[in-house]
Amino acid sequence: MKLFPSSALSLAVALSAAGTAQYTQAQSQSAEDELEEVVVTGSRRAPRSVFDSAVPIDVVGGDDFANQGDSDLSTLLRNVVPSYNVNSQPISDAATIVRPANMRGLAPDHTLVLVNGKRRHRAAVIYWLGNGVADGAQGADISPIPAIALKQVEVLRDGAAAQYGSDAIAGVMNFILKDDPEGGSIEVKYGEFKEGDGENVTVAGNVGMPFTDNGFVNVSFEYGNTDPTDRSQQRADAQALIDAGNTAVANPAQIWGTPEIKDDLKLMANLGLELGGGKEFFAFANYATKEVEGGFFFRNPDTRGGVFSNDGGVTRLVADLTPDDGVACPTVNVGDAAALQQVVDDPNCFVFNEMFPGGFTPRFGGKVHDAALTAGVRGTTASDLNWELSASYGRNDVDFFIKNTVNASLGPLTPTAFDPGDYTQQDINFNADVSYAVPVDAFESDLNIAAGVEWREETFEITVGDQASFEIGPYASQGFSAASNGFPGFSPLAGGSFARKNIAAYVDLEADVTDRLLVGMAIRWEDFSDFGTTTNGKISANFEITENFSLRGSASTGFRAPTPGQSNAFNVSTEFDAATGDLVNNGTIPSTNPVAVLRGGKPLDPEESESYTLGAILQLGEVSVTIDYFNIELTDRISVSQNFSLTQQEIDDLVASGVTSAQNLQNFRFFTNDFDTTTSGFDLVATYGLDMLGGSTEFSLAYNYTETEVDSFSPDVIDATRIRELQEGLPESRWNLAMTHNLEDWRFLLRMSYFNEFYDSEDDRSYGDEYIFDAEAEYNINDSYSVTLGAQNLLDEYPDENPSGAQQSGRRYSQFSPTGFNGGYYYARVRYSF
Repeated sequence: MKLFPSSALSLAVALSAAGTAQYTQAQSQSAEDELEEVVVTGSRRAPRSVFDSAVPIDVVGGDDFANQGDSDLSTLLRNVVPSYNVNSQPISDAATIVRPANMRGLAPDHTLVLVNGKRRHRAAVIYWLGNGVADGAQGADISPIPAIALKQVEVLRDGAAAQYGSDAIAGVMNFILKDDPEGGSIEVKYGEFKEGDGENVTVAGNVGMPFTDNGFVNVSFEYGNTDPTDRSQQRADAQALIDAGNTAVANPAQIWGTPEIKDDLKLMANLGLELGGGKEFFAFANYATKEVEGGFFFRNPDTRGGVFSNDGGVTRLVADLTPDDGVACPTVNVGDAAALQQVVDDPNCFVFNEMFPGGFTPRFGGKVHDAALTAGVRGTTASDLNWELSASYGRNDVDFFIKNTVNASLGPLTPTAFDPGDYTQQDINFNADVSYAVPVDAFESDLNIAAGVEWREETFEITVGDQASFEIGPYASQGFSAASNGFPGFSPLAGGSFARKNIAAYVDLEADVTDRLLVGMAIRWEDFSDFGTTTNGKISANFEITENFSLRGSASTGFRAPTPGQSNAFNVSTEFDAATGDLVNNGTIPSTNPVAVLRGGKPLDPEESESYTLGAILQLGEVSVTIDYFNIELTDRISVSQNFSLTQQEIDDLVASGVTSAQNLQNFRFFTNDFDTTTSGFDLVATYGLDMLGGSTEFSLAYNYTETEVDSFSPDVIDATRIRELQEGLPESRWNLAMTHNLEDWRFLLRMSYFNEFYDSEDDRSYGDEYIFDAEAEYNINDSYSVTLGAQNLLDEYPDENPSGAQQSGRRYSQFSPTGFNGGYYYARVRYSF
């Protein structure tokens, strides 16, 4: 592998990589002070200011998360970092439980997540459905981190795999925890949407305490519950049933809205202790649990295949409970009430209309448990050698459940609630790092040399579900679908534990070559147990042309290793086909499954990237402006293939390999490395502070433009729809314009956000631009108490309506709308600080 992209190497040294001015929703410093924010991400020298850093970094203060209405950290981050996108996923399988987030237009697992500079473990969820860009990704989940625990977040918008390892292609997010040894706060927050639903009540607190005379322990908690929302209209087929006299059909039969979140508990602790002799012990940990529940698609009691009818609603699917008695059950035409009643009265025959006369809509969700612990010792020797030893353990488990559904092949004996099994991700890391400043006469500063080694093990486990969730029952031979309808359980053949180990070593050099030129270089080697080695490099520089104007740039290569989950997981999803108006069962299987091999499947390789950035920063008094261009070329990109139709032989082979619901699958897909992309764009950040209206006012403009082009692909594996999802599934441009005014005991915020159009593959259409306004007013009663009133989407704006899907599926708005589809959200918060 090339260490540096040849297209950018010649430019990199001459340009600087100083950090950008921070963008925050509520700014309390002048533009000059903002550039002096101290950061630790992106460099292994002593902490330095954003202006002096060798990489572009956004700094978001802890208050910028606390001063918002939402409680999900992903949404809070989206509101203040324009290159970060996340949206609601009401009917998207496991993506409803852990929402996929995208930075700089790439997949969720192209961004490395750190906590206090240490790699955070992945979520167990694989995003089987994510509007194309996120399909198949398996990234970290940041929602278990309570916002009140954060001191600041540093967002490195630059490729950093050579510094930090796999996944750091789009950038790095480093969540830095509070370390105060005293004081704290507690707050109660209430909010709901203008429609009167989605009620959220959250209690959060933070306290800092001494830990002996030489240390601290800082503890945070958050607990809340969020009610679901409903922005549906009645499906046309459900309304037709009601009009025909079926009073058992629910209204709406299918709900499109954000899911219910129950018992959302988040705990976080951060600890430091001076040991003497230049040594320090450190540790931090989190524990979080929650239950997420949402809806699935409506099963029509006249037409749903494998349950109610197998000919599209001409005749009903009738089970012969005594097939050996020589007496066949009658054929029942849909609409013939008398014939239906005859079957209901016959103890030897069964139709699911007896159990669900109005059809059914499964309820799907998961119980999430997330825990992590990192501990280590760092110190400095008498010869000024800095060293650090650390170990971390992280585990994320999702215990799926589905109810209000059936395993139709079990006939009248089917349960209506199932435990399909668990996905569990476990990460273990050991790190040893050293750094030393070497005097170099020719340089303005010492040459900082950092080096380290890492050992990591990732394990992905599939826990088998209860037998009824995957069983092929006695009535499968009569045409009834097997396994829990909507989300089949994991069978013993699909279950198992899949692990991968890797070791890594890196060297990182950085120095002020002159009083105006900072240069950094890094090289990293990694060896993976499942696919071998990779070597990557990075070079960056900061060139100060004048005291107020600098240029910056970087060039790097990177990689992302396929996860054990992506290499081994099975999944079956029931999806809505907008072209036919029907539900189809689509499966995802490992790329090495014999059926996938017949269609081009093969063992996965790592993705490889070449990227560079070019930028400038201007600082004139209270005004700061930064602009950065980025270009990321990704080859052998990992995602899921197009859907392939199954032959009967392939169905039989899948059943034998553990996909017991394959007899009900219309299509299947698998993971592949079969396409390359180029993602490019630029970020513009401008801030301006002045005194006006009797107080101080800060203006902030943050603009992001990102486009992705698919450069090459195999048309036999990736189809046109997937290409369009990758290129148009996220808004190309987005900006935030914010004004914060501080007047004595008052603080006022007004923010306007814009999102460019995006493509929704479920509707096969693009949706138009969206604008929303946020506002917040806070009054400090005294030094301890404050009261806040705020609104997200102040004017109660909704995205464009879905012109066709609303009739077919009841969905009024695209579920991938970047601003959401619930309308205005209004909240109040009371905070006590001590």
